[in-house]
Amino acid sequence: MGRAFVAGLVVVAALTGCSVQTPEGEGKRRSPVHIELPGGTPSPGRTPGGDDGRPDPAPRPDDDKPRTAPAPAPPRVLWSRGDTGRDVRELQARLRQVAWLFEGPTGTYGEQTEQAVSGFQGKRGLPRTGKTDTVTWQRLLRMTREPGRWDLYLMGGQRADPPDARCLTGRVLCIDKTSRTLRWMVDGRTVSTMAVRFGSRGTPTREGVFSVYWKSRDHVSTLYDSPMPYAMFFSGGQAVHFSADFAARGYAGASHGCVNVRDEAAIAELYAQVRNGDKVVVSW
Repeated sequence: MGRAFVAGLVVVAALTGCSVQTPEGEGKRRSPVHIELPGGTPSPGRTPGGDDGRPDPAPRPDDDKPRTAPAPAPPRVLWSRGDTGRDVRELQARLRQVAWLFEGPTGTYGEQTEQAVSGFQGKRGLPRTGKTDTVTWQRLLRMTREPGRWDLYLMGGQRADPPDARCLTGRVLCIDKTSRTLRWMVDGRTVSTMAVRFGSRGTPTREGVFSVYWKSRDHVSTLYDSPMPYAMFFSGGQAVHFSADFAARGYAGASHGCVNVRDEAAIAELYAQVRNGDKVVVSW
């Protein structure tokens, strides 16, 4: 056969999708030649699928759905309501530094601590769980300083500890700085107990055994020009008295050395019972 004739057979085969034998390759089949018809329609000789000629797999029903990454695991919870201990006390001391907690530290993770943590979390766009997880704790650490003994214990508050031994006889105003409590005791019996606030680090409340030497119902400080109602003086200018600031702001503030009481009704009753000469014990 002439070359022109062979070339003609190749063209015809290409248009029909068939193979053609040539004298040089007798017995071999050529791979089908594919032609794209107008509009992108494959020629009859084209087999749908990949380059290997196999058909495309049937689409699955969820192939068109968007793929989402699995949700990350929630951060580990360090402390939550009901927990106690030194770590909880530090948490509370740090929350006090950023003005989210005004009570304590008590060392007990109660309702107020849970609310403070929840508020701190919400302010910073964290889930408001009220539980202190690793993310919340790291954020708080970056915003606060390491609390010292003063922050952890002197400004702390909890249920009154057993009274100092010096309070067990006579008529005594038994004041405990650690628990921030004042007990009015008569012959070893506790008549009443109330929360108190003390002086700042720069103006601390003196410790020791004293006695009430002057009572002043409507006293006003000449040094600071501030009211000191129901004042019972026991050491120089330091006295037990009602504090409107303590009643309004709690432990966010401090006195200039006096023992502040925030329950006006309680101190009014105490003032009526205490006499000049009654003992005052201020202990750590």
